[in-house]
This record gives sequence, structure tokens and C-alpha cells, in this order.
Amino acid sequence: MSNHVYKTIELVGSSTRSMEDAIQRAIGKAAETVRNLRWFEVMDTRGHIEQGRVAHWQVTLKIGFTLEEE
Repeated sequence: MSNHVYKTIELVGSSTRSMEDAIQRAIGKAAETVRNLRWFEVMDTRGHIEQGRVAHWQVTLKIGFTLEEE
């Protein structure tokens, strides 16, 4: 395994379906513009309640990716 340098970004994914869907949406969107995604960490989870039920999820993620070598 070679040595790597990682950079992290913080994103908030949202979904009306689930926490997992919110995570997948955030990672999927990041993958459209950021190369070499390697890991994620859930930092925070929030939700919105309507009529006694969870109506919306928000998940804050830290996503790590490797920097390209020249």
C-alpha cells in the first residue's frame, strides 16, 4: 500500500425516505465532481417531524478523498 494524502469535505445530504438515502444522495452528488472518493463519516443526523412522524432526514457527512499525485 502506498502513502496517500487525503483531503476532506463536509456535505449535508437530505431525503424524505431514510438516513441511508440521504447518505447515498450526498455521496452520489459528490462523485459527479470529485475524484478518488475513499471514505465517509457520519457527523450529525437531524430530522423534521410532521404530524408525529419523520418527514425529512438530513445527514452531515465528512467525505475523504485522495489527492492525485503528479
